[in-house]
Amino acid sequence: MRLTLRLVVSCTVLGVGVALLLTAGLGSDGYSTMINGLSIGLEVPFWVVNLVVGVVLVGLAWARGLRPGLGTVLQPLVVGFVVSGLLGVLDQPGSWWLRAVLLVAAFPVVAAGVAGYLAADAGAGPTEAAAIAMDPPVPFAWSYSLVQGGGALVGWLGGAAVGPGTLLVIALLGPLVDLLARRFAMLRAPGATPRP
Repeated sequence: MRLTLRLVVSCTVLGVGVALLLTAGLGSDGYSTMINGLSIGLEVPFWVVNLVVGVVLVGLAWARGLRPGLGTVLQPLVVGFVVSGLLGVLDQPGSWWLRAVLLVAAFPVVAAGVAGYLAADAGAGPTEAAAIAMDPPVPFAWSYSLVQGGGALVGWLGGAAVGPGTLLVIALLGPLVDLLARRFAMLRAPGATPRP
């Protein structure tokens, strides 16, 4: 029960961060940009696209030996519903500087959400599973950047916003998540070092 609560809370935090990034309109994380672009281009709800793409990426990671778990199931469901719900009620700020503040505030929220659910070591969601499946040979901090960059390109082609936030995520989110996930795991069990 404690593990499930931790996963739900972490994924909710992640969903809030993603919704804030999308609302800022200065470029979201690459994966969410991809889902948003596909949702716009296909005229399908965000949560549906999130679920379908998630299943595909988790399946590819499973083929590389990364077994799914409870976190694999909860992450796309919780994040998808939280983002869909918040996008329906949040309005983009009118001024550029308020959008920049929103972007800066959202970045650590996203990182904490991803790191929190990864530290539970109960299965990775789609983006993280795809990145972890590349490690080795590519370390998670950088494979995560590759996945985010590829997602950003697909999303941009579908009509989603790409901007400074996207570049920030591609360059810095992987290393920050990697660092925080290890710290969170140490709080749970001294000496634990989950992947990533």
